[in-house]
Formats: sequence, structure tokens, C-alpha cells
Amino acid sequence: MKGPHNIIRLIRTGATLERAGAMNVVLDAFEAPPALRFVAKALAKPFRWLGYKGDPTMPPAIRAITALGPAYIKFGQILSTRPDVVGDELAVQLRVLQDKLPPFSVDQAKAEVERELGMPTDALFSEFSEPVAAASIAQVHKAKLAQEDKFVAVKVLRPGVEKAFQKDIDAFYFAASIVELFAPSARRLRPVDVIKHFDGVVQGELDLRLESSAAGEFAANTEKDEGFKLPKIRWEFSGRRVMTLEWADGVPMGDNIAIDTAGHDRVDLSERVLRLFLLHALRDGYFHADMHQGNLKVAANGDIIAYDFGIMGHIDEYTRRVYAEILFGFIRKDFKRVAEVHFEAGYVPADKDVDEFARALRAVGEPIFGMDASKISMARLLAYLFEVTERFGMETRTELILLQRTMVVVEGVARSLNPNINIWQVASPVVTDYIQKSIGPRAVVNDLYKTARVLTRFGPRLPRLVEQALIAQSNPQPPKRNGFWRWITLAGVIGLLAGGGLTLLIEVLA
Repeated sequence: MKGPHNIIRLIRTGATLERAGAMNVVLDAFEAPPALRFVAKALAKPFRWLGYKGDPTMPPAIRAITALGPAYIKFGQILSTRPDVVGDELAVQLRVLQDKLPPFSVDQAKAEVERELGMPTDALFSEFSEPVAAASIAQVHKAKLAQEDKFVAVKVLRPGVEKAFQKDIDAFYFAASIVELFAPSARRLRPVDVIKHFDGVVQGELDLRLESSAAGEFAANTEKDEGFKLPKIRWEFSGRRVMTLEWADGVPMGDNIAIDTAGHDRVDLSERVLRLFLLHALRDGYFHADMHQGNLKVAANGDIIAYDFGIMGHIDEYTRRVYAEILFGFIRKDFKRVAEVHFEAGYVPADKDVDEFARALRAVGEPIFGMDASKISMARLLAYLFEVTERFGMETRTELILLQRTMVVVEGVARSLNPNINIWQVASPVVTDYIQKSIGPRAVVNDLYKTARVLTRFGPRLPRLVEQALIAQSNPQPPKRNGFWRWITLAGVIGLLAGGGLTLLIEVLA
């Protein structure tokens, strides 16, 4: 991670930002303090001539990022999910950032396939097209299986991409450390943690077996979801650097004319794509975190097809319940309950005033709910919510930010299909159903059942645990510790017996 190459890379980065006219844009977006601005400009200006020129037709920040190469393009895309870090204005610019890299040759792609799968490409595929999409990490080819009359999409990593990314990621860690050193106010945004998040995302995308696994898990979760389809992974033609999945035929989700020509109902599609996202996020805690139009198609039968599983979001069950209660509270305009949920979850420091926080939330919610129903934006609400929680000392939570960003994207997809969609009307049944199942009486029984199942696993070890506890009691111990062990033993025995009985009762009743 350390070394002169990091300093050299950062100088060239600063020089490119300066040459493209993006230095002030980036510093303003990060709200850089004077000390950090001074260091950045002092390193960049004298070496401006070292900066890459880039495409002068692009906006400054996009021009600089695309000129700096694949790692910076991917980092820009990841930062578009973090308006809390780069600000809303730059985040919007970064969302339209496209992978503008030239594809590598078909011969190179075939060579990579042969090395990874251990067989000649011609023996595997009777047809292998020119690249149909080229990104910063990989590109995709349309191919036909030699032994089957089926077309597939073959995703191949760029040659040498792992080494190139690792070099730049080291420089990113170095830069984040400098930011934390010279900008104490930025520590709340946890720049090193942001880089760790980026590093984890990239490492996952650099091993296509992990993306294949993510696609498989997502498919298992959603196989019974009506009107939703995922292309099947062909594991026998996949590996670390190659991923093969069935070809998905359909019209692009972003082409309304093609959708209308095919006879699809755009109103139904707009509502379905929003419901599906909320269902996956709340029910499964595992959702497609890059659901823009470019990763969605509409099949001939009207099914929504999703692909490209490089970025997936995960939220644990407790966080899902908190998120659902927050949404449900806003739907009911119960701002006091929304405030209490934040305090109960520990999102807002306990020394803050819950009533004051509730009033701040009302100031956020009331103007939005005063709008026409079709203009109410859940994405805008979440953005305002994070602004308020930030003022009350809530620390950045990466999983919620990713959820918010995906909500923004999905809402944009829905409104592009149907500008008059009532977001709350569509979301309410999904959120209400989840609340009833995860927070109501049924949820209490399920939680007790899960707890009992865990406790009964200790059944075979119970005699030994009791024996150890009795031996510990027989040894001279301070009174306080003896009392502690007696309570632990008693609670353990009661818990194990109650757990076993409850499990047996539930299984008998089932």
C-alpha cells in the first residue's frame, strides 16, 4: 500500500483534475477544508502538464475520470451511490458516467476463454461475436453453444485488469489516509471505509465466480416472483475470468417506443419494477443494486428480465425491519414513531431529543405529502431524511446509502415508464405486508421459534455445561462471580428446556 508509486499516481490524478478543470468541482463536492485544498492544488498545479487531456466535450469531472482509466471510472460509478460523500450535484453527474473504454479484440477474448475453461473456444462455441458491450472490468460477447442450439452471453475480464486495479486501489487508500489527516471534519464520512467498500465491490467483480454465485442466490430467492426472470448461469462454461449465462431476448427497458410497439403495458411495468425492488429488499434482504434501464429488458411475454449482477445489496433482517418501520411511519405520517425507530435502532445518539427530532422529520415529510400524489418522491424523501439524521449526528451507514441510491434509480426507471405513477400507492401494500409479517404477532412466534432452534442445538452439550458450572461453583471464587455463574447456569438450563419444549410444540402444531 505504501510506496512512491502512490505519490506519483496521486500527483498525476491531481494534474489530470486540474487540466480538465475539475479540481474545484471535486474539492467543493467533498467540502474540502482550506488545508486540504492547499495541499491538493500545491501538488497539482506545478505538474499540470503531466495530466491526461481527456475528451474536451465531456463535463470536467467526467472528462478527468474517463481519462484516468478503468479503476477511476469504476470508482466514479461507485461514488454515484454515495451522495453523502460527494454531494447531490456530483452524484447526479457520476450516475451518467459510462464505460467509455475501447473493447479488446475477439482474439484476446477467445484466448482468455481458452485459458480459463481449458478448451479451445471453437470446441465450446460454434459462434462468437464481436463485443456487444465493453466496460471498465469486462466485456460481453454473444455466442452460440457448439453442442446446443442456444445463444449465450459470455462475459470476459479484461487482460491484466486485476493488476491495474490493485495499483490504483493502493493509491486510493493512500489518498483516503491523507484526507483523514488534513480534513478532520471528513472523518464522519469515513473515507478509508468508503475505499474499503469500493475495494470489496471491485474484488467481487474481478472474480466472476462470485458474480455467478450472486446471480444464483438472487435467482433462488426470486424464482417464484411473477413477471420477473433472470437468465440462467451456465456454470460448466464459467470460471474466475469467464462467466456464461443464457442470452436474454427482449426490448430495452429504456426504449418506450419499442415497449409500446411490442404491446406491453408501461403502467403495469412501472408498478411492477418498483414492487419487485421493495420485495427483494424487504423480504430477502438481497437486491439488485444496479437496476437502471441498461440492466433491464422486457421479454416478449411481458416479464422483466434483469442481468449484470456485479453490484448486489445486502441488509440484515434487523435493518430491514427498521427501514420498513421508517417507511411505514412516513406512509401513516406518524413522525413521532419514525423518530423513535431511529433512537431504538441506535442510529441517532441517545443524548438527542426525540421530540425535536420528530419535529425535524415533520418538516421533511409534510411539504412532500402536500404535493400531488403522483409527484411524491420516495427517493427525495429518503434524501431529505438522511440530511436530517446527519444534523442529529447519525453516522454514515453504507448499506442504507446503497439502498437509497438504488431506490432513486428504480424510481427513475418507474417514472420513465409512467410519469404519473403514485409511488406511495404502489409501495404501501409491499411495506404493509412486510410489517405485518416481520413486526406483528406472527413475527414474535417466528422469532421465538428461531431462538428455540438455536438453544436446542446445545442439548447434547447440556450435561457437560452443567458439570463445568458446578465445578466452577465448588472452587473458591469471589461472591460476585459465584452469583454470576449461578444465574448463568440457571438461565441456561431454563432456556434450553424452554427452547426444546417450544420447538417441539411448534413442530407438533405445524
